[in-house]
Amino acid sequence: MGDKKTPSLRKNFIMNAILTISNLIFPLISYYYVTRIIFKEGTGKVAFATSVISYFLIFAQLGIPTYGIRECAKVRDDKLRLSKLVKELLAINIVTTLITYLAFVICLFFIPRLAGDKPLYVIASVAIFFNILGMEWLYKGLEKYTYITVRSVIFKAISVIFMFFLIKEKEDYRMYCAITVFASSASFLLNFINARKYITFNVKEKLEIRKHLKPVMIFLAIAAAATVYTHLDTVMLGFMKTDGDVGLYDASVKIKTLLVGVVTSLGAVLLPRSAYYLEHGLKDEFVNISKKAMEFVVIAALPISVYFILFAKNGILVVAGEDYVDATLPMMVIMPTVILIGMSNLIGIQMLVPMGKDRVVLHSELAGMVIDVIINIILIPKLAATGAAIGTLAAEIAVTIYQYIALRKDVTGIFVRIKFWAVGLGVLIAGAAAYQIRRLDLGNLTTLVISAIVFFGIYMVILILARERLISELLGELSGRFTKQKDQCDTIKQS
Repeated sequence: MGDKKTPSLRKNFIMNAILTISNLIFPLISYYYVTRIIFKEGTGKVAFATSVISYFLIFAQLGIPTYGIRECAKVRDDKLRLSKLVKELLAINIVTTLITYLAFVICLFFIPRLAGDKPLYVIASVAIFFNILGMEWLYKGLEKYTYITVRSVIFKAISVIFMFFLIKEKEDYRMYCAITVFASSASFLLNFINARKYITFNVKEKLEIRKHLKPVMIFLAIAAAATVYTHLDTVMLGFMKTDGDVGLYDASVKIKTLLVGVVTSLGAVLLPRSAYYLEHGLKDEFVNISKKAMEFVVIAALPISVYFILFAKNGILVVAGEDYVDATLPMMVIMPTVILIGMSNLIGIQMLVPMGKDRVVLHSELAGMVIDVIINIILIPKLAATGAAIGTLAAEIAVTIYQYIALRKDVTGIFVRIKFWAVGLGVLIAGAAAYQIRRLDLGNLTTLVISAIVFFGIYMVILILARERLISELLGELSGRFTKQKDQCDTIKQS
């Protein structure tokens, strides 16, 4: 039997928050350096290559990353059932990866845009192979977030060191791609070796592959639709415009993606817990964590989006440099998606999927994909990166609205904890105060640092004064821990 002890949701969140921060800091450090060496053409080439590979990767994974988390969470207390499940999903994964690699090789030789730089696409494609070994879904299903975090931070730190030592000139964009693949995939080998702690590969029972195919195909469709509209902008820009345009768009998307990671950090740990609660009939617990997660999304995403719209130019110049200044408008357009993705991620992946309403998520992603394609075709030829940003924004609006309507009876209640007036007032006052700092001409980095302290400081003070529930609970818990530690220290001194 497996370990029956339920992992602490608070510990999972802390570990995932550390992981999120590392996902924010390390890419920023490396991107700050790389953009000034290989410039927008080089980052554009790599962004296009990784976006193309993402399509092959999504078919190699066959929807298992999300499906695997849910199913592993359900049987995590039974080692034999868990082992059998993992072997079944691995068998499916191996077959789909081999088929996908064959399709990739054919495309590499017959599509001129890919054939023009075969080494770059071969390097990027290594991620497809490591997909087999990764089994990230197993560790997330078991809520092993400490392991995931430590392992990820170590490999990201190593990749940053590689970046500084190995990328020295404009032609080193292929090395940049290789290091990017290393940062995201090298740790997957450890996953495979470490898996023996939780499962056994000597399961004698007959594998039941067929029962997974239908649900896996639904998750594949969901993942494919999501990947199409999240990476389609980059791919269409690459085919319709220049590598430079792709580089500009990639700069705005890179910053947006990092911020989305912060907003979805709590939601990321909820899928296995939500699936576990529903599997064991604990619906009240499921509803309660969904309410807190939505509260976190709203009070975190809205100020982040507003701040980076106000200081988009400063952010671009600090992170990427003067060569990317034209990415300012695309970044301003795409920033509201931080809120939208935070909400749709919670409603779709953390609520609808555990509830078994996978088809609703699929239909919402398809709606977003269709809208994105239409807008991209119309606007990219005229507006380039800005047109792609508009397409992404429209797609995320469609996805969020569709999911909200489909789950409106269940979703309405998860907003009851949020003091929207306090959040709105806080953002308004904080934004007005921070914006004045732009007039002082302090330099981009200094302006960002001081304005961020002013903006988020004022925002937090207003939430505290308004007694916003989540903030009050966190402060109460911190106060309680401080008092407990003080009492322990006093006891030790007295003894």
